[in-house]
Amino acid sequence: MKNSKLLLCDCLKSQSIDAQGLETATGLKCSNVYSELCRSEVTIAEDAIREGNAIIACQQERHLFEELADDQETEVAGFIDLRDRAGWSDDPRSPTAKMAALLAEAAVPDPGTKIVDVESSGTCLILGDPDAALSAADHLADILSISVLLEPDADLPPTDDRRFDIVQGRIKAATGALGQFKLSFDALQERIPGGRGGFGWTAPRSGGRTECDIIIDLRKTPPLFPAAEKREGYLRVDPGNREAYAKVLLEASQLVGTFEKPIYVRLDETLCAHSRAQKTGCTRCLDLCPTGALTPAGDHIAVDEMICAGCGNCSAVCPTGAITYDAPSVSHTFNRLQALAETWRKLSDEPPHLLVHDAGFGAEIIRMSARYGKGLPADVIPLEMTALASFGHAEALGALGCGFGSVTLLVSPETEKDGLPFQSDLANAIAGDGIVALIEPGEPDQLETALYAERSTAKPENPILPLGTRRQVTRLSAKALRPDENVLSLPENAPYGTVELNVDSCTLCLSCVSLCPSGALKENPDKPQLRFQEDACVQCGICTKICPESALALTPRLNLGDDALTPKVLKEEEPFSCVECGKPFGVRSTVERLTEKLAGKHSMFQNNDAARLIQMCDDCRVNSVYHSENNPFAAGERPRVRTTDDYISKRRDH
Repeated sequence: MKNSKLLLCDCLKSQSIDAQGLETATGLKCSNVYSELCRSEVTIAEDAIREGNAIIACQQERHLFEELADDQETEVAGFIDLRDRAGWSDDPRSPTAKMAALLAEAAVPDPGTKIVDVESSGTCLILGDPDAALSAADHLADILSISVLLEPDADLPPTDDRRFDIVQGRIKAATGALGQFKLSFDALQERIPGGRGGFGWTAPRSGGRTECDIIIDLRKTPPLFPAAEKREGYLRVDPGNREAYAKVLLEASQLVGTFEKPIYVRLDETLCAHSRAQKTGCTRCLDLCPTGALTPAGDHIAVDEMICAGCGNCSAVCPTGAITYDAPSVSHTFNRLQALAETWRKLSDEPPHLLVHDAGFGAEIIRMSARYGKGLPADVIPLEMTALASFGHAEALGALGCGFGSVTLLVSPETEKDGLPFQSDLANAIAGDGIVALIEPGEPDQLETALYAERSTAKPENPILPLGTRRQVTRLSAKALRPDENVLSLPENAPYGTVELNVDSCTLCLSCVSLCPSGALKENPDKPQLRFQEDACVQCGICTKICPESALALTPRLNLGDDALTPKVLKEEEPFSCVECGKPFGVRSTVERLTEKLAGKHSMFQNNDAARLIQMCDDCRVNSVYHSENNPFAAGERPRVRTTDDYISKRRDH
């Protein structure tokens, strides 16, 4: 965008635009401020588009300007909405700082979204009562390859339409999404086409399987899939709603060909703290995934990219960064926040407030407020997110650390809400109560009431650069927001904290060390010692489940001190010296306890020589057994196993 020219229009003088101020703050070359680029001054827009690299500060008439570009066989470099988000407002303060921030955020390079091709040949399974299902099949039979599944003993009306198949049965299981549905059936019966009179049916049989590209579900029973509205290729509607019914049939008719499916999340299995050695720890993402796209896969989770609908819940709650939103990436979100805050500070000393919204309901209610209501306050900067639920506590704290005074999430009816309250509570526990808020306005008036009200404001002394992982950004922001505090108490199930050790119960078996997925619990290879590094702990709880003595407990908190970055010793003991060679090995208290319990009391350790084995290192123990009277190796080599050839040879010799 730096080499582009921004075309400015005050939309019939309905907003105030400072072209020179925007150019100074952003470095972006700005045009004069026009009043009607979409009508009386359209030739100016045509000339700018013809010259190339034109960015037009108008989204409302985007289609018009794109048509002008098509006529000239060129493209518009970009569009940005300054009017609805900044220019149209009853706030008397200057909107220039806000407009400049929005321009800077738009200039952040978009890394793009990874995609995978999905093939659909148009095979379609229709479920429902005979009247509705057969009517849908009749409408779609010339476009799609249709099969109709009816319930067993359904009252089938007379029909001789051979354009589609009819079967009876019950669905036992269904998996997949557009282009790759797989179903299995019980009591499956196929129609017998021959004979006179009504059609006959084959005998019911179980175990039938099929695959299809599209499913149209017209039943009144529960849907086949969780979050059914998010399952691509699964179209569910009440046939009594004629408008919705017609819309579904039209949508189904368009689902033939090759489609691009975004890959919403990125998974690094090595970082996953789901489980170790069949001991389950973190299940945060599994608990919140609405579509069932996440499933356990051994010590980590697996993602079905075809089922994932990109809600972003998993990225917001993952404590290790094993799964992160990637459409676009988390780092891109931090870059956008930095661009907004940094540009704002060039023109204003007061902290701005961030309004995070989605591209559907949230963007529309902002537009409605701008046109018919008060519009957004001059210090409220909107940030549109692909997936609102992916904006978790780390992103909110990153915004506050950059210099925003507060963060408000505009929750829409389509937003996955289950994880947002905890993320808000966690951010407030770190930043201060009331700094991060959730609002669910049903109309523009409610939005304006929430945004124009007095609110708590964070004022970090030294704004941060939000670089690194989500955990690192959280820590940097917390230190900037709470410079005088060392340890912050957090709500239960927070992904930050320490472990408390019952020193008297711990035997230094180090089973917790071997299974800790984040490396927070460590051993010392030189002596019996259990160490702990707090900033690495994700509070997964695997250590508490594996400890045979139940000596460990979790305490959620955020330690901002430097001591959290280095391992500290939780317990150490003197090693036991081998009674043969004197080499240190094991834990003294453990060896002495075993000797006390086993020597003379267990059948294998009745005499002194056997009891001494407990107090020997591995090498000496092997040597001692080898030279003992009962040495299992003293019998020499095992006799060779006789084969059939041996018997045959012996018989020949005789």
